[in-house]
Order: sequence, then structure tokens, then C-alpha cells
Amino acid sequence: MASQPGAALRLLLLISGLRAGLLQQGERQNLETENVTVVEGEVATISCRVKNNDDSVIQLLNPNRQTIYFRDFRPLKDSRFQLVNFSSSELRVSLTNVSIHDEGRYFCQLYTDPPQEAYTTITVLIPPNNLVIDVQKDTYVEGEEVEMNCTAMASKPAAVIRWYKGNQELEGGKTEVEAMDNKMFRVRSQISVTVLREDDEVPFVCLVDHPAVKDLETRQYIDVQYKPAVMVSVIYPPGLTREGESLELFCKVAGKPRPSKVTWVKVDDDLPDHVIVENDKLYIHSLNKTDNGTYRCEASNNVGSSSGDYTLYVYDPPTTPPPPTTTTTTTTTTTPSTTPDTRAAEEGPLGVDHAVIGGVVAVVVFAMLCLLIILGRYFARHKGTYFTHEAKGADDAADADTAIINAEGGQNSCEEKKEYFI
Repeated sequence: MASQPGAALRLLLLISGLRAGLLQQGERQNLETENVTVVEGEVATISCRVKNNDDSVIQLLNPNRQTIYFRDFRPLKDSRFQLVNFSSSELRVSLTNVSIHDEGRYFCQLYTDPPQEAYTTITVLIPPNNLVIDVQKDTYVEGEEVEMNCTAMASKPAAVIRWYKGNQELEGGKTEVEAMDNKMFRVRSQISVTVLREDDEVPFVCLVDHPAVKDLETRQYIDVQYKPAVMVSVIYPPGLTREGESLELFCKVAGKPRPSKVTWVKVDDDLPDHVIVENDKLYIHSLNKTDNGTYRCEASNNVGSSSGDYTLYVYDPPTTPPPPTTTTTTTTTTTPSTTPDTRAAEEGPLGVDHAVIGGVVAVVVFAMLCLLIILGRYFARHKGTYFTHEAKGADDAADADTAIINAEGGQNSCEEKKEYFI
């Protein structure tokens, strides 16, 4: 004897078929759904939607054609499937804790005449569950080549691996993709890098690009050893090194491992007896020209050795200014200041120009005065005498009386006029 749910199902199908036969042209029902992509372990939601539904029966089937939901009834004994919404226009079902085994094609069916069917595909994404970097050793010497391997295990789809050194992306990685069971993949990427001292304690990053996960990465730090870098600098004096002064040198050393000892030597000669060495510092008091030469700072570790040089040249001491002089007169004694007049020294060339110009002006003025005096004496000696207009013709008379008679205008006397030119 048929069970009660089976009988009810057949009755619903019969009623649905009868109603579908009553639909008129232009009122055809449409069944719609869409594909679903979900990350493993999350929730997938399947929706079967009907347009212009006349209350026909909607059901959802799994990839094995087993009925999950018939209207709002769930025949399948899988509690992970839960009804989210049921109406005349939609059947929506959720599937929790999705696994790779749930992947496949699910069918939405509408019991019309003829029946309609649409399918949706559930795609399950699986992120890499193990991301590791393998290196041959942890410590390298500067200039060595480091080979690193990064493996992304059991992902779906296959992961894409990128390499970074700090924030700088590295090129040239070699990738191998291996297909595994259950549609998953193993991805392995290899890269080779020549390490420098700047790479010490800088992270090498293996970063995964995958639609199921963001910012998945792992880091590897490389211990890089390198020989010392040596630099010699002068602490004192700040300027020229002169006789009688002191000299202090400092040897700056950087290396890994750090050099345990720093040595000072003088190139092609022995260190002078008065030189004092204190680890990375060298002192010379009261310099003299016999100290000239190249002083070298040497440092070494188990990687190698290096040195830095400083060439010393001792200059003459600064010239001492002449002692101040004292000027004495009968009335006053003046003692000039012992402080040199730096302003006069700075204006030396300009003061000489002023003195020359003043001398030339004085000579020109003196010459002009002399010229004026000579001209004055000359005109004083050559004063002139002349007669007035009335005495003209007197030069031809034999005597004074005749001259008066011969004068123009019949004048009986003439007046002598004199002019003196000074």
C-alpha cells in the first residue's frame, strides 16, 4: 500500500497538471536560476524563481536527481538543506557547511505542460591549507645564491604564487602545477636570488593569489654574513693639521659577524712612539712633519678583511703677527693696541688705492699753483703805455710844441693816458 506522503505527492502533481492546461497563450510561465560559487565550509543558497506562476509545483533536485525539496516539503534526509523561502514565485534553499562533494549541477523543475527545467551549478573553492617556504640553510655569505621553494597544498582552483623581497616583487620564479584527487591541485614555485648585505634580515615573501582567500602569505628571513666595511674619519682637528696640534682619528667598522679586533698601522713604516691607539681610535699629540704618511685601520671576521686609509700631511704652524710698537714724543707717549686691526688688514688693497689717488691730486694742485705764480710775475713785468686818441700823430713832430700843433681837433694840449696791465 502506498504511503501517505507518496499519495499526496501524486495528488499535487495531478492538480498542477490540470491548472497548467488552463493557461492561455501569452501567459507562459518562466523558470529562472543562477550558478553559485562558494568557499568550502561556507553556505550556498540555491534559488528557483518562477515568473507568471499559476501555483504550479516547484521542486529542487540534487546532482543525483534526488528530490531535495518538493514545494515546502523536504523528502531528502540531509539536515544541511534548509528552506529559506517558499512562495508561488520562488523556492529558495540553503546548504550549510559546503564540501567538495556537494559540487555539481542542481535542477529546478516546474510541473507545467510540458514540464520546465533549469539547472544551477555549485562551484566549491578550496584555499591552500598549507603554505611553506623551503631553503637549504638559514645562513648565507654575501654573494651566494639562495634557492627557495614555496608550496601551496590542496587548493581548488590552482593557486598563483608571487615572490617579493620586502616590498619589491621578484621576477623569474618557476612554477609547477600538479593535479591531485578530488579536483584539487598542488602548486610549487622556485626562485633563485643572489643575496647581498642589504638583504640581511629582509623578508622574502611567498604570496598566494586565489579566489577563495586574500592576503595569504608566508615569510622567510635570510641571515646574510659579509666582510667588514671600514671608513676612517677625523674627529679633531676640524681644519688643517698643523705642527704642534693634536690629531684624533676614528675607525668606523660594520660587518657580520662583527669584527672582534681593529688594528692600526702606518703604511710602509712603523707607528711613531708617541701615537696612542685605543681600539677604534688613534691619537697623535704635538704633530710634527715626521708624522706625515698614510695611517690604515684594518678589521676582519670569518668572511674576510677590509681596511680604510687616512693620509696625514702636517702643515706649518700659523704665522705669528709682529709685536706691537711704542711711539714716544716729548709731550705724549702712545702705546698702540696689541690686537691687530683686522679691518685695516681686510681693507689693505683699498687703502693703498686711496693713498695713490691723494698723492696724484696733491701734485696736480701744486703744479697749477706754480703755473699761476709764473703767469702773474710775467704780466707784472710787461705793463703797457699808450696815448689817447687826441695825441695821435705826435710821434712825427720834431719837438713837443710841433706835436701839440699837429694833434687832431686843434687842441692845445693833450693828456697822456697810461694803462698798466697786471
